[in-house]
Amino acid sequence: MPGSPYLEEPPKGLLTWPVLLRMTIPTLFALTIAAWWTGFLFEFLILLTISGLVLLVVRR
Repeated sequence: MPGSPYLEEPPKGLLTWPVLLRMTIPTLFALTIAAWWTGFLFEFLILLTISGLVLLVVRR
């Protein structure tokens, strides 16, 4: 790819968006199903919202 900082492929162990999504989407899906199954879906969604807001404020 022209302009790429890598010669042939990314370095081993580099966390890219496709790898990150492959790790987080199944995990969040399984946790959501478990929260729904046990009846804590609302609390789980509140926890996700608070975590997202904290990350938003910290990364600013």
